[in-house]
Amino acid sequence: MSYGKIVLMACGSFSPPTYMHLRLFELAKDYIHSLNLGNVVGGLVSPVHDAYGKKDLVAAHHRISMLKLALRTSSWIKISEWETQQAGWTRTRISMQYHEDMINNFVTSGNHTEPPSWLPDDVINLNSIDEPDNLMEKLNGNEEGRGGVTVKLLCGADLLESFATPGLWSDEDLETIVGRHGLVVVSRAGSDPGRFIYESDMLYKHRKNVLIVTNYVANDVSSTVVRRLLRRGESAKYLTDDAVLAYARAHTLYGQRACDTEAAARCS
Repeated sequence: MSYGKIVLMACGSFSPPTYMHLRLFELAKDYIHSLNLGNVVGGLVSPVHDAYGKKDLVAAHHRISMLKLALRTSSWIKISEWETQQAGWTRTRISMQYHEDMINNFVTSGNHTEPPSWLPDDVINLNSIDEPDNLMEKLNGNEEGRGGVTVKLLCGADLLESFATPGLWSDEDLETIVGRHGLVVVSRAGSDPGRFIYESDMLYKHRKNVLIVTNYVANDVSSTVVRRLLRRGESAKYLTDDAVLAYARAHTLYGQRACDTEAAARCS
């Protein structure tokens, strides 16, 4: 089975971004390409709106600045600020649909105006094709006969397991996210996403649309861990990009105190 052209999209707080957030993209892309399950033409990181209200969620402009620093060496993962620019919090289903519609409208319209800053470069390159027949041939082959680029939700096993939390996700949202778009789930230590899918009627029904990627290099680093270390004045070096830590220190984020020159190395 081929899922055709795929854009991997991760939604979340990213407060702050960690290396594991970025590793999810690389792991998923390698898995999909190595098994010829499709062609990943881009990755998107979509930070949530400030109104999401999660504890320790710093302002969106700080989270976006840190993401830009963390992703400055990536050639294929981009940041969408669309959610942060809305009037309030946007449901994941709506955000995924918006980005998928924008991508496919741009590709099929032949519109050569300035693309959104988050549009993956490989998607922009698709739009440079002049022959409509060739374009549609390149876009066809997605699951269930769907043409175009599919935006799939990239997540860890913890987000998958949150689907079972009463009241957290609506049935309509889950049906659309899993059934129409699909999931790429990266496993973590102690998780069993295969069993979780088996025990969920909804996930089991759409199991062909859920890709499980095993992460054999254990990495349980989370934003929570990084925030805790920064708050305590302890080192978070090698858990995320040095530039992200320097930014957080310069703006005294996550309850840490500004470090003087002598202590700056210890606070990195």
